[in-house]
Amino acid sequence: MRSSPRQPVMTEFEAGLNRLPEPLRQELAQYWESFNPAASAVGVPLPTGPLLEPLITVWAGSEFVARACIRDPALLADLLSSGDLTTPFAPGEYAARLDRQVADTADETGLAVALRRFRRREMMRIAWRDLAGLAGLEETLGDLSELAEVAVSTALDRLHGWQCRRFGVPGDAEGQPQRLVVLGMGKLGGGELNFSSDIDLIFAYPCQGQTHGAKVISNEEFFRRLGQRLIKILAEPTADGFVFRVDMRLRPFGDAGPLAISFAAFEDYYQNHGRDWERYAMIKARCIAGDREAGARLLEELRPFVYRRYLDYGAFAALRGMKALIAQEVERKGMRRNIKLGPGGIREIEFIGQAFQLVYGGRDPVLRQRSILRVLDHLAVSGRLPDSAVSSLKQAYEFLRRVENRLQAWADQQTHNLPEDELAQLRLAVAMNYPDWAAFRLELTRHGEAVLQQFAQVFGGAAEPDSESDGNALARLWPGNPGEDRAQRLLSEHGFEEPARAWNQLQALKTGFSYRSMESRGRERLDALLPQVLQAVAASPQPTATLDRILKLLEAVARRSVYLALLTDHPHALAHLVKLCAASGWISKHLARFPLLLDDLLNPALLYAPLDRQQLAMELDRQLARVPTNDAEELLNTLRYFKQAQVLRVAAADVSGAMPLMIVSDHLTGIAEALLRKVLELAWSDVLPKFGPPCCVVAGVPRQAWFAIVAYGKLGGIELNYGSDLDLVFLHDSAGEQQVTTGLRPIDNATFFAKLVQRMIYWLTTRTGAGDLYEVDTRLRPSGRAGLLVSSFEAFAEYQQHQAWTWEHQALARARIVAGPAALAERFQTIRRAVLQRERDPVVLRQEVCAMRERMRTELDASTATVFDLKQGRGGIADIEFMVQYQILANAHRYPDLLIFTDNIRQIDGLERFDVLSIAHAARLRHAYRGLRRRIHRLTLQEQPAQIPADEARAERENVIRVWRQLMEGDTAIEHP
Repeated sequence: MRSSPRQPVMTEFEAGLNRLPEPLRQELAQYWESFNPAASAVGVPLPTGPLLEPLITVWAGSEFVARACIRDPALLADLLSSGDLTTPFAPGEYAARLDRQVADTADETGLAVALRRFRRREMMRIAWRDLAGLAGLEETLGDLSELAEVAVSTALDRLHGWQCRRFGVPGDAEGQPQRLVVLGMGKLGGGELNFSSDIDLIFAYPCQGQTHGAKVISNEEFFRRLGQRLIKILAEPTADGFVFRVDMRLRPFGDAGPLAISFAAFEDYYQNHGRDWERYAMIKARCIAGDREAGARLLEELRPFVYRRYLDYGAFAALRGMKALIAQEVERKGMRRNIKLGPGGIREIEFIGQAFQLVYGGRDPVLRQRSILRVLDHLAVSGRLPDSAVSSLKQAYEFLRRVENRLQAWADQQTHNLPEDELAQLRLAVAMNYPDWAAFRLELTRHGEAVLQQFAQVFGGAAEPDSESDGNALARLWPGNPGEDRAQRLLSEHGFEEPARAWNQLQALKTGFSYRSMESRGRERLDALLPQVLQAVAASPQPTATLDRILKLLEAVARRSVYLALLTDHPHALAHLVKLCAASGWISKHLARFPLLLDDLLNPALLYAPLDRQQLAMELDRQLARVPTNDAEELLNTLRYFKQAQVLRVAAADVSGAMPLMIVSDHLTGIAEALLRKVLELAWSDVLPKFGPPCCVVAGVPRQAWFAIVAYGKLGGIELNYGSDLDLVFLHDSAGEQQVTTGLRPIDNATFFAKLVQRMIYWLTTRTGAGDLYEVDTRLRPSGRAGLLVSSFEAFAEYQQHQAWTWEHQALARARIVAGPAALAERFQTIRRAVLQRERDPVVLRQEVCAMRERMRTELDASTATVFDLKQGRGGIADIEFMVQYQILANAHRYPDLLIFTDNIRQIDGLERFDVLSIAHAARLRHAYRGLRRRIHRLTLQEQPAQIPADEARAERENVIRVWRQLMEGDTAIEHP
């Protein structure tokens, strides 16, 4: 140590030492003094220059690394000279290196030594790169996980081979070889192993059988022995230490269960005995060794246990209960300094992510990943957590995991407790790049509080009712029975305008089949929810009607008590439900039919914000991308859920008063168009592989034939309402010669397009548990029901020019292309303009329009002496539409721009602009049209027919009748302006 070559190094070391806080210097100086003679004894030169600086940093944070260097200076020299300390390993590097290390081992003793020495070298490398700031958190956790995985896998492969020599190869009834499947659980399964962690393993094998060798034993016995040998070689302490401590308690039946279990017994256990915490544990499960293909099959079989097909809101309560038990244990054992289990710790972040995985993972495959950071990223992308919340959780997670690694890297011991000793506190702070403990503790507290806040928001649960509050009086009505008189008095005191009816509704639910047949957990959830419902409903404008709607909804979802859990655990979701049901009977029925939509109540920022057309297309693509390949049923359900959810958004914004009527129709039309385009795309992908693309030869030039969808009626006029059906006509542009498909099964193009339309109608109208998409009406096609389902453009043009009735031209005035190539849209417009711009005899035209209107009125008008039919009554919607269509047909030859738009309001604007309608007439028709449509719209939301008392809306109706008489019955009707 005093020799001259080492003196400058000592001086350089002392200079580096002075960069550390003074209390840490003595410790490092002692390490250096011990390292000097050890290095000298084996001829290892002391690190100098750029190698010395990271050594001081690393030794200051890890006694384990310092003592490993003192014990084996050659190991440090090897790591330094190889460049491994400064270079990240490529995937597969650990496996290749360990294979070389164990290549010459002939027995378990040699294998145990090789594994331990490999582990010591690589753990030293990982710690060095982490503490020196050369590796990020994900690299460190990934390296630790890969190191454990290759150690288990390599050891298992060797042990399996040696055991087969003794007992023969285990096989099934047909003699097919069997291998052990090793599932990595917890952080190992998630690829997030910390520095000195146990590894949680489960052993399984495909099926019962026996070995095929000189000494026959059962598969169960073979794999039990193999598992025991694997645990021993990994976990038994020797002079070289251990490889990894092994924890087998997560296996079926825990310590009481068999060490290795067959797939059949494994699946049976989880199906019949699996508990909530085991679902949570299986999220991370990953096959890390043995028969990986069989392991993947096993995990796929277990997927329905972990990820339910329905949204499982009960997971929030289950995980909250688990957290409460952990918190009790933390308090009992005085573990508040525990950064994993303590308040605001790592486990709370994991619980947040895993709660969403358990709730939504059955429907969202992206959530079925094991990395908590990737899960959090997806929660932000999907809008289930705000970006700011995800950012704070990720920052806290990364900070706490770095703290965890530094706590454990100090002595290679499994600990999660913050130190109480001042020197250890300073050491940890410096390892985390803070000048002192106070600065470190400040940052730790900030992250902990952020985690606590987010945990409370996700798992807040139902508020306990205040026994002194006025609202708690209503809690006496359920599940208790205060007697009819007292119950009605309570309801009346709390604003229920029909207390007897409200009480009867509650009694009907309590004595009804749904409640009496509920499982105990569901009944408990409903009993906890009803007092909250009564209190929320009492504050609504019409409590009795609102209660009736809410109770019918709850009865409809009673068999799926997870929805009751959602409302119980999320009071704000219940508040939005009451608000929407109070505003609209249609919304309450919509939610009762499709309770999956209750999930949308959790995010009011999205609930009241309908998507625009571009966003609709992107969201639809995103949801469909999650559907497993070839799962037609899930594809149907995803399309339907998308529609129901988007319509709910529009309705929520509508009843909140945030959206004018015309914008509501724009949104409903946009939803229908997005779905039509997607359904057309899906139909093409269904039919094209069977028959090949439809082609034709026109004027000697071959080309592909294409297809378009024409929207008529409310969809064509951009005036869809809730529940509107779609009036559609289908056209193709196949023409000329050789009109056949070019696939392996060629058919004529007309047949191809007929099959395409049939497939579209299947996608649109097939009813599943999620409902249908739309009812489709194709009667407006050429020749109506007698005509072909799909026509060529040539046939359509010929029919419109020479065979169509006047009423069909009226319908054409509201028609437009909603799906198909732009070239076909332009071609359709050309045909439409040519047909509608034809000069007509105004007298004959007026007679035909009036005759059709009278025929419709006779057949459809539901008006009586006391009731007015808003659509078909005299002075109603249909009268306005017929007047507008008449004027367009009569004047389009003179004013072609009348054909630009297909909706009534802008058509009226055009007629006014070209002086076809006077300013006064146009204003009256616009005002009446908007007012009558608004009434129809409101009645639809209240599940009422489009009828009003005969004495209502008289001014609007009389204005329409007055204009009708002047335009359709008087001489001015045929005068040109």
